[in-house]
Amino acid sequence: MIVEMASFEIPEGFGAEELIADARSTVEHWSANKHRIRKHFLRSEDGRVVGLYLWPDRAAARAAHDQEWIARFRKRTGAKPSFAYFDLFMTIDNTAGEVREYPLD
Repeated sequence: MIVEMASFEIPEGFGAEELIADARSTVEHWSANKHRIRKHFLRSEDGRVVGLYLWPDRAAARAAHDQEWIARFRKRTGAKPSFAYFDLFMTIDNTAGEVREYPLD
């Protein structure tokens, strides 16, 4: 299991309403991706937006954020995204009352 963090600086003139509208504009796209397990939209205190994704593997994450996606993203927002990847090996889910472990390769 892979966690991907895609982040970018909040574009000039993007307030809360613009961020939410932009996130809403991507719902159909991300809902159609059958490999994406989950996505969270985050705003950091230091003026960055973060997309936190859960994927089955790095290949699925990288395929979803290929050069074509990056070009569309830059055209839409004017921002350059950066990516970081993390191996997810355990989740404590209080809502479901579960602890899940995932194998590390």
